[in-house]
Amino acid sequence: MFDAFTKVVSQADARGEYLNPGQLDALMAMVKDSNSRMDVVNRITSNASSIVANAARSLFAEQPQLISPGGNAYTSRRNAACLRDMEIILRYVTYAIFAGDASVLDDRCLNGLRETYLALGTPGASVAVGVQKMKDAAIAIANDKNGITPGDCSSLMAELGGYFDRAAAAVA
Repeated sequence: MFDAFTKVVSQADARGEYLNPGQLDALMAMVKDSNSRMDVVNRITSNASSIVANAARSLFAEQPQLISPGGNAYTSRRNAACLRDMEIILRYVTYAIFAGDASVLDDRCLNGLRETYLALGTPGASVAVGVQKMKDAAIAIANDKNGITPGDCSSLMAELGGYFDRAAAAVA
């Protein structure tokens, strides 16, 4: 797992090159956005339980067969496992947005997740819908302008959305 800085430096080092102006500009932009990144991570982290619970509640309302007898989230043990998995995905999305790099999300969370769900008979499409619901809630919370560092966060919100999309695609 690399953060954006380590990744850029290690790639340049492997090629035996100095950082080029484009790479430096990208890293400077990330530093400039660091307070906003921390605001996003703090907002999502402090609202993680409600993001997960509301996404699951909405998912189960749309797909009640999941919590019906025989459904994949039927019984409290399976339902708890579903909520745990959603929370883990959300947590790794926050790591990725903080680091400015998806490798931690891919390496520690998403690699092999689809295969695990297939082996368990978990409907990946339903998990993907749950991830999209978390995305919508997290972006709404993170993009609330009250009490955060002022500025244009559209690219940061797009990056955040991209991490959720990556997670949804990995399980679908």
